[in-house]
Amino acid sequence: MPPLTEEERTILLRLARQAMELGVCGVTEAKEIPDPSSALLEPRGAFVTLRKHGELRGCIGHVETSAPLYRTVQECAVAAALTDPRFRPVTPDEAPSLHMEVSVLSTPVEIAPEQVVVGEHGLIITQGRRRGLLLPQVPVTWNWDREQFLEETCIKAGLPTDAWKTGARIEAFSAEVFEEPAGPSASIPPEGTGPHLTTS
Repeated sequence: MPPLTEEERTILLRLARQAMELGVCGVTEAKEIPDPSSALLEPRGAFVTLRKHGELRGCIGHVETSAPLYRTVQECAVAAALTDPRFRPVTPDEAPSLHMEVSVLSTPVEIAPEQVVVGEHGLIITQGRRRGLLLPQVPVTWNWDREQFLEETCIKAGLPTDAWKTGARIEAFSAEVFEEPAGPSASIPPEGTGPHLTTS
């Protein structure tokens, strides 16, 4: 599938922010968009990450879904703000200070450990009922090598660090990652002004 256009990315960021800011106020009805592009209607997995002053404040997503991409992004934005079990729910007063990042995922495919490319692949490691996922940007942020990335994904799944060597299933995916401009959320341009599992 071709990459999203700058306009499509801007639309998704705007929809995610609107959904999040309404959701923390108790409004759960998703905003419709007129004539969405075919890319925004495509069923694709996505994650929404919230940060406050550079620190993680919430991250929720779906690896695969039957819903249109724009709907998935709206849903994940609300979920990241309200239902990430690692954090207390975002308050209405807090919402404008949060910085939003969207990751749109490719379909995961099984991969051998030696094929994992740090900075290109996100990972899903599964063994039995346990499953862990880390997005492609995570090992880059923490300066992990391939083996550390595999080990940390095992830890995320609640598995021993060497489970990737002992029969756990390894899947990889790529992600288009884009975020709001630096500064206040109000800097997201209005529409038409041009480019600008559930698990975590």
